[in-house]
Amino acid sequence: MTSTTRLTVAQALVRFLAAQYTERDGVRQRLIGATWGIFGHGNVAGLGQALVEYADVMPYHQGRNEQSMVHAAVGYARQSNRLSTHAVTTSIGPGATNLVTGAALATINHLPVLLLPGDIFATRPADPVLQQLEVPYAGDVSVNDSLRPVSRYFDRVTRPEALIPAALQAMRVLTDPVETGAVTLALPQDVQAEAYDWPDEFFAERTWVVRRPGADPTELAEAVRVIRSARRPLVIAGGGVHHSRAEEALAEFAEATGIPVASTQAGKGSLRYDHPQDVGGVGHTGTATADELARTADLVIGVGTRYTDFTTASHTLFAGDGVRFLNLNIAAYDGHKLAGLPLVADARIALTELTQSLGMHEYRVADAYVTEYTEDKERWEQRVDACYEADEPDVRPTQPQVLGALDAIVDETDVIINAAGSLPGDLHKLWRARSRDQYHLEYGYSCMGYEIPAALGVKLAAPDRPVWALVGDGTYLMMPTEIVTAVQEGVAIKILLVQNHGYASIGGLSEETGGERYGTAYRYRSDDGTFTGAPLPVDLAANAASLGMRVLRAKTVRDLREALTEARAADTPTCVYVETQTADTVSGPPPAQAWWDVPVAETATRSSAVKARELYERHVSTRRRHL
Repeated sequence: MTSTTRLTVAQALVRFLAAQYTERDGVRQRLIGATWGIFGHGNVAGLGQALVEYADVMPYHQGRNEQSMVHAAVGYARQSNRLSTHAVTTSIGPGATNLVTGAALATINHLPVLLLPGDIFATRPADPVLQQLEVPYAGDVSVNDSLRPVSRYFDRVTRPEALIPAALQAMRVLTDPVETGAVTLALPQDVQAEAYDWPDEFFAERTWVVRRPGADPTELAEAVRVIRSARRPLVIAGGGVHHSRAEEALAEFAEATGIPVASTQAGKGSLRYDHPQDVGGVGHTGTATADELARTADLVIGVGTRYTDFTTASHTLFAGDGVRFLNLNIAAYDGHKLAGLPLVADARIALTELTQSLGMHEYRVADAYVTEYTEDKERWEQRVDACYEADEPDVRPTQPQVLGALDAIVDETDVIINAAGSLPGDLHKLWRARSRDQYHLEYGYSCMGYEIPAALGVKLAAPDRPVWALVGDGTYLMMPTEIVTAVQEGVAIKILLVQNHGYASIGGLSEETGGERYGTAYRYRSDDGTFTGAPLPVDLAANAASLGMRVLRAKTVRDLREALTEARAADTPTCVYVETQTADTVSGPPPAQAWWDVPVAETATRSSAVKARELYERHVSTRRRHL
């Protein structure tokens, strides 16, 4: 007879989650490392009580904003190579709907996170209850259904016994390298507190092996044939290189063949910046070196990339006659993009197989090609030096000079986190990534407000490493709340807060597309009603200090260097605040080296929009469909 233990649904779920493990390459670790929670009537007596009951096996973190709790869990998951993540519990109602943005970010970036929102009563003792969405045509819909399109798996546990298959399916998706993303188990508040006799096997330790599928022999042979025929091949390294821990395999492939490697935002750092084959970021925010190679490539080898519009310059970048695509990806969906030849496999295994097969044929690109991209790379590095250099240390820095000051003090142990604004473009072009996980850019969703909570998650996963959240004023105002959590928990994150008085990135884009920077500056209204008056007297440094953070103000380049050095050595949460010199421009780095499609008004009376449309039509004419 099967032995059982009587627990509530919430207690059983916490016990179950504490016993789940992942294993890859012989390394085993907890799948759910901790649970974040904000409690309300929808979860306080269920999961809240269960987390108290089992605090010895399930660590708990107190969040301040439901969306930011998801961001923190995602940061933890990425730093943990997707092999470990956190759960997030909220009440029903606004707490649950606040999860949607974070869930979308997780799913778009293929990063695992478990969401446990409370839900309306399954037994309908009163109808409607507090925070219940009434839908006249459906009695089983709640606000949690808004999480369905942004979740890789969704279930509503309306009976205690339904938790067993739901929980197992949730773990399957979280640990699947193709399917992973946000997983939602909606938990009706009455069911959470209901008792049930659970089979003890449900609580036994369970290890989920994260697969490394090899390449199909036919696809591998075709990939080798196509590469051998290429004269100007280019690798585009995406986030899948990092997820697979394929950096060494990629370096061996590049060194053996001489093929240059460009990187997406998610893939940057796949090779160190000073590796001979690394040519920097590619696409709209890429380097001149990588983008010129992309324009003239006859074969593009995508490794773990989704080919987003920034990478392809909205399908205008790969302009070579007869250019072909070879897509090494663990997901068949991405492997078939751009009508490419698919090589559906784990990146590390397939790159190793390619290197071995090409070595047997003694394939290597021509020396002239290596010389070409090597010299171009040296010229780009000189441009980076010029952007970073500050001849006058006693003046206010530009944004690139801010990055240059940070670049001068970090080493391979530092982690740099960013997501939105003008910083991603500057970082993709200019940052010199020193390790595989130093460059942490969330650009699949480019979510303002991600950086600070993500830094908290990364620091929890890597407590001995300096972790920097790089934020502009616009992003900071979106979500500074987890500063309180960092102070409470003593998590020594570092914030580099850049004040440029508005949405600098969108301001520049607005100007380019005929919008004249309308509504993008943080300024008083002028007499004509536009926001072109003096900057607002908002003191963000004082705000960070009021939340408990130590703040260092830097007025000049010299001040900045000293403040960054002090912050890096600090063992408490520390913010470096600096106003940049070019507050009314984008940032002053080299301009975009490739296009990005942002549709411009087809008809307008203002000359700025008319001119922008003319330029837009010239760029659109260069778009091609790769068939």
